[in-house]
Amino acid sequence: METKIIHPQEIEEAVKAIKEGELVSFPTETVYGLGADATNEEAVKNVYLAKGRPSDNPLIVHVASCKQVTPFVSNIPEKAQRLMDTFWPGPLTLIFKLKSAESLPSVVTGGLETAAFRMPNNELTLQLIKESETVLVGPSANTSGLPSPTTANHVYQDLAGKIFGVLDGGASFVGIESTVLDMSQENGVPVILRPGAITKEQLEEVIGEVEMDQHILTEKEAPKAPGMKYKHYSPKTPVIMIDYQKNNWQEAINEFKNEHKKIGIMTHPEKKSLLNGYDAYYKLSQKYDVVEAMRYLFAGLRYLDEDKLDLDIILVETYPEVGVGMAYMNRLKKAANQKTYKK
Repeated sequence: METKIIHPQEIEEAVKAIKEGELVSFPTETVYGLGADATNEEAVKNVYLAKGRPSDNPLIVHVASCKQVTPFVSNIPEKAQRLMDTFWPGPLTLIFKLKSAESLPSVVTGGLETAAFRMPNNELTLQLIKESETVLVGPSANTSGLPSPTTANHVYQDLAGKIFGVLDGGASFVGIESTVLDMSQENGVPVILRPGAITKEQLEEVIGEVEMDQHILTEKEAPKAPGMKYKHYSPKTPVIMIDYQKNNWQEAINEFKNEHKKIGIMTHPEKKSLLNGYDAYYKLSQKYDVVEAMRYLFAGLRYLDEDKLDLDIILVETYPEVGVGMAYMNRLKKAANQKTYKK
């Protein structure tokens, strides 16, 4: 199969492909999604095959309007409706109890009685969903385990030959996956299962108390939300975090240089200007800005992981775990397998 880059003016090709059960990657503000008709079981199975993703990991259902959620769920709580009114379209995924186990194919839900829904903030993709006259699954359009794709080219690098096409909508402006909030417990406090660009504080401004899931899942439990299980976001090149409080960049570079390792660094220009001895650099942000760092984290990991650079190690700066810093650090810790430079 030859995978096509589909330009915005060719969107009808993408619509036709979705209706025929093909896989089409679509742009969103968070990362690129791998789209298929969520009601077509065979198409959804092919999403798992293309990604190499285990099928007990549930998928987010992407909608173009709040009305598209209603046929599938038993009830939309009043708090959830407020969140939809405030943050949709946007980087917030809500988990609801399904009307019945048959509401969606079990390959979408991972066999759970709940499903996750999101309305992406991208006009092109909203048009794709509307014109396809269905709802779309849309996990990140990458090989499972690698950093998520934030450009059409990233998708092409991973999935060329495995999917029909990639709808090119330019670079994602948020850069990491959505916040996932579990609204399925009728009288319980909503729980954040995955941090994202919409923070706990922002959610609480709208609906009051929200809890953060404390045990971001061990391998033995069935994941309730997408992106909560298995190795995630990791390039092939090992990643090590540099603690912003210790600021021991040069010591780390010197140590790895003495071991004859080729080193890539991800930081901001001012920090870069104080360092020497590294082999490659990716600008994470202009001035130590966590929102910008979040936007470019996955793109930077992918760039420094390219074979032509032949790096042995990637050093990445950390941020305080407050506000969106929590989402940034959640992804970076997974990419680095929790490893921080200690000396």
